[in-house]
Amino acid sequence: MSGESAGLDVEALTWFKSSYSAGDGGQCIEVAAGTGAVHVRDSKDTTRTALAVDPTAWSAFVEFAAR
Repeated sequence: MSGESAGLDVEALTWFKSSYSAGDGGQCIEVAAGTGAVHVRDSKDTTRTALAVDPTAWSAFVEFAAR
């Protein structure tokens, strides 16, 4: 994980909600690409700290999850 979140204005990022989000208030995440990190947060509680993940690790996760 990256320390990029420290001092970063995550609200300035462009967030995308998961395409698997049903809109019924269930388990949803949002993702934003930053410089040097991919940020992941809970779409229902955007005030909580976002998780910052190395872009290479995120790509590997997405590739694995798509199988």
